[in-house]
This record gives sequence, C-alpha cells and structure tokens, in this order.
Amino acid sequence: MEIKLDLHVHSERSLDGCMHLDDIVSQARTCGLQGIAVCDHDLTLEHVPQYDDFVVIPGIEVSTERGHLLGLFVSQPIQAKQFDKAVDAIHACGGLAVMAHPFERSRDAGRLDDVMHLMDGIEVWNGRADRKNKQANAMALALAKQWNKPVTAGSDAHVLEEIGNGAVVLTVDALTETAIKHALLCNALRVEGRCGRSVCVAKSQLTKRKKTHASAPAYMKWALFAAKCWIEDRITGEIEEYVIDCKGW
Repeated sequence: MEIKLDLHVHSERSLDGCMHLDDIVSQARTCGLQGIAVCDHDLTLEHVPQYDDFVVIPGIEVSTERGHLLGLFVSQPIQAKQFDKAVDAIHACGGLAVMAHPFERSRDAGRLDDVMHLMDGIEVWNGRADRKNKQANAMALALAKQWNKPVTAGSDAHVLEEIGNGAVVLTVDALTETAIKHALLCNALRVEGRCGRSVCVAKSQLTKRKKTHASAPAYMKWALFAAKCWIEDRITGEIEEYVIDCKGW
C-alpha cells in the first residue's frame, strides 16, 4: 500500500514547539498523512503512543558541529553532540541517521564529503529550509543523487498549520516501523512539499521566548523579526507545491 509520512515534526517538548502530540496526529490525519516522525531538539519520546491506522515514529534532532542530524526510529536519549559519535549512537539504537536541511545555512556542498558514507539518508525537502537559502532543498536533492542516498522529507513543523509541508511517499506491506524503515532504505516513490509561511517561524520563536522568560529587549527583537516575516509572506503570495519523482534513481 502507498503511504505518506511527514518525517520531521516538533512537539511541545521542543523549546520552540507548542503542539501536543494528539493535536499533531489529528492535524496530520486531516492532511492525509498516515504517519509522522517526532524529532524534537535533542529529546526523544519517552512514550510512543499507538493509534489506529496511523504510526508515530520516535526520533530526535541532534545539534552537532556539522549541523542538525535526524535520528529516525530512535527512542533512547542521544547524548553525543559530535557528529560522528551522534551517528554511531543513532545506529546503536537501531535508528537511521539522516542529514537534516543540509543547506539551510550553508551553500558549501563539499563540507560533508567526509561524512557522507555514514549517512542513511538525506532530507531533500524541509518546509522551512528555503527561507534562508532559496536553493536549500534543491541542493539537498542534488547531494542525495550525487551520493546515491535514500531520501526523506518533513515539514519541520513547530505549529499546526505547517504539518504536511514536507512528506515522503512510500510503498509498504504494512503500516509498521519495520516496514517503513525498509521502504525508506529502498528509497521513496516521491517527495511532496511546499514552503511554509515565514510567520510560522515567528510564532515558534515567540514560543521559545515565553518558555525561556526572555527579556524585554529579546521581545523587541522578536517584534522586528515578526514584521520581517509578515512582509516576506506578503511578497511571496500563494504557496507553490512541489512533487519530486524518486522512481528510477
């Protein structure tokens, strides 16, 4: 059967997240998804809930010196922050190590050459990545093709309206973690995505300031950032949708 999964979602457990897991699942179902991966910042799910006809994949987004690293199918804490060691820890848990939005902040395609052999996959669509680098997702796709790596996709959602902004479509025998992991390693049928609104980033940054009891100057800086995001959205206008055919790679 064919399923669609958003493999990069943040819950309220992330410092800049505000979504309860039940609300995430409800919104994901509304978007036509059959599953999501919860990848909170440096945190794993302590308990993975079970739903009928919907799968929640435990994961983590690890902050390393090389950038953000997704650990999919990981329910144990990952303490390592050095890239190589974090990959080893993810593999030791039976998880998949996926490079998240590799070109969101850098255009240097060669900076990852020495670690590409460690990767189980590349996130070739991230709903937020193209904000800072308009070619971020295209460059990630080119990297995956260059190294013949499996692909993943996710919204990087921090607020409900972002869920589904990035998704990978797979063929699986069953809606189980084992079947999904196998399908991912065999590569996806296609990737679907759209760029999220900039104001969603502003909303998540406001959440972070509230949780950290930020100072008044921090809120003033946020207000300027929020205004910039609003202007960006006005200029962008209608959101374009993308479909990347992955068959035949």
